[in-house]
Amino acid sequence: MKENRKTGTLLAVIVKNSAKKIIIFFLLATSVLWPILSYAQVEQATQDQLQQQLKDIEVQIADLQKQLSATTGEKKTLANKIKQLQKEQASLKLKIKQTTLQLNDIQKKLTTTKQSIAVNETKSERLKNELAVLIREMDWKDQEIFLFKYIGDGGLGGAFLEIKAYQALSHDINVLAAQADAVRETLTKQKTTYQGQQDDKQNLLKLSQVQQAALIDKLQEQGQLLSATKGKEATYQSMLTDQQKLAAQIRNRLYQLFGVSTQINFGQAVTIAQSVSAQTNVPAAFLLAILTQESNLGGNVGTCNRPGDPPEKSWKVVMKPNRDQEPFKIITSELGRDPDITPVSCPMKNKDGSQMGWGGAMGPAQFIPSTWMGYRSRVTVLSGKSFADPWDVRDAFIAAALLLKNNGADNTADGQWKAAMRYFSGGTNVRYRFYGDNVLTLAKKYEQDIKDLAN
Repeated sequence: MKENRKTGTLLAVIVKNSAKKIIIFFLLATSVLWPILSYAQVEQATQDQLQQQLKDIEVQIADLQKQLSATTGEKKTLANKIKQLQKEQASLKLKIKQTTLQLNDIQKKLTTTKQSIAVNETKSERLKNELAVLIREMDWKDQEIFLFKYIGDGGLGGAFLEIKAYQALSHDINVLAAQADAVRETLTKQKTTYQGQQDDKQNLLKLSQVQQAALIDKLQEQGQLLSATKGKEATYQSMLTDQQKLAAQIRNRLYQLFGVSTQINFGQAVTIAQSVSAQTNVPAAFLLAILTQESNLGGNVGTCNRPGDPPEKSWKVVMKPNRDQEPFKIITSELGRDPDITPVSCPMKNKDGSQMGWGGAMGPAQFIPSTWMGYRSRVTVLSGKSFADPWDVRDAFIAAALLLKNNGADNTADGQWKAAMRYFSGGTNVRYRFYGDNVLTLAKKYEQDIKDLAN
């Protein structure tokens, strides 16, 4: 009878402790999750407001595009050209504002996802500790071989009670294990979402840079036009008809290629593009537009890993270790380049200055080392060289053309747009459509420039 009382007390303690653990776990989980749920509810109004702002901007952009279409068909006068440039500037400013709003939105989502990951990581660790406690209790009971002990002592009733306690403990372990598995699965999904949001932010930041560069170009074009004509219509009309002067200006225009030691003029760029086009069937104007857009990424092209750069800008820091660092060593070794002073692109930066994603893109075509490795043998065949060089202008043109061809580039606007988008982000997400749209706009401009050169 004394033994039974002892067993009953032990069972009560075990059951009480197990129940207490589950109750405490539930209360803690609820207390942690509740602020996030409340925050989400509060943020909904802000999110709705943001979406409305984006819709309003889209309407304004569409309206400006209609006006631009009408302006393009008007008589070619200086006043109309200035009006067209001003509308293009207004449209670009709206697109920059749109991208800024999207960046603010993705930053909020990143913050929320990061908070959720932290909550679930804490929960996962707590569940792991809870399981460890229960498993230790189970091990202790296994070592006791209680059934034989109680039967041997004549306490068969106590043995049955102990078996029930053992079963309850096993049940608690199974419940916690299932919860731990669910939390781990949720964490995996959240981390995948977080990576996707980081990629989205990086693409939007690049897009913002492209848009800013396009706006600067339009402002400069307007300034140069007013400076050249002194605001006089007759001078503007004279410029339109002076084909020889125009061709000379086009031919001598510097074609900016960051990350290479030699600058080439537009006439030379056209010659290379046309030669590569003959080999790959990728239109020369489209190829020129892609490389111009890539080069216009400005400070993010070839500004890391240069002589004198600080350690945080080294290729060993800015390149993705398990993807690009080994290929980079192979490429520079083949070309006899010093990997520690060969310029590569820097990664994007967060507002706090921390690195976001990875840099390491090389040369005019901005290939990352791992991607270049997949094209170098085909580049050498077309260039006739022993080793393909991503910093060589002609090799960069060939590699870009081959990649664009693989991405579906052809003689249609749709094929070129999709190829440009894939070149930019690996897909055709319309969220980044400005990149593809701007490439096609540049390509049309270059088509006319090439015709003027031919004349």
